[in-house]
Amino acid sequence: MTRVIVLRPEPGASETVRKARERGLEAISVPLFELEPVSWQAPGPEQFDGLLLTSANAVRLAGEGLHGLRGLPVCAVGEATADAARNAGFRVAMTGDSGVAQLLAALPSGPRLLHLCGADRKPVACATQTITEMVVYQSTPIEAPQLFAMSGSVTLIHSPRAGQRLAELVSDRASISIAAISPAAAEATGSGWKSVAVADRPTDDALLALAARLCNKC
Repeated sequence: MTRVIVLRPEPGASETVRKARERGLEAISVPLFELEPVSWQAPGPEQFDGLLLTSANAVRLAGEGLHGLRGLPVCAVGEATADAARNAGFRVAMTGDSGVAQLLAALPSGPRLLHLCGADRKPVACATQTITEMVVYQSTPIEAPQLFAMSGSVTLIHSPRAGQRLAELVSDRASISIAAISPAAAEATGSGWKSVAVADRPTDDALLALAARLCNKC
């Protein structure tokens, strides 16, 4: 059976591996980064109309600063992010499943949103809302990830940064198929792979569906 390699950091890596195995795929976790909180000062909630959350990691790693913001409604990208927000005591007003641009396009113009995010992120473009970014976590490259099992695999790319890091680490690419969560993530991997394909939607479930199709082709 073709092996599926999951490169995202924990705890997301274990969740993706679990879902992959439920689909009957042979999956292993080989994180390229580890996540850690950064020091931040929560602004006054009266300055904002809501929170924008694009990753469950922001909720997991933001720490005590979240407490004073619980009165703000949450706009979340993805069900996992929405679930993390609910578990932390927030009310989720809207959940999008096709990326932050689509979520913001469905919101009215004008609201002031506080975006709790990671240090490595793509700025939100063309938003009609006022968005203030606040970095609450960062990802640090793992110096020597265990990449020995990658030959002949389908490798999942959850972000452009992961794609770039993989390209830096792997030169023998001809037997490896890439399944990317977005066009930007696919482009970051460079060339020379057996194949490169992009998920229909930027979600973990869509990425795993793509990986299953690629495994059946191998």
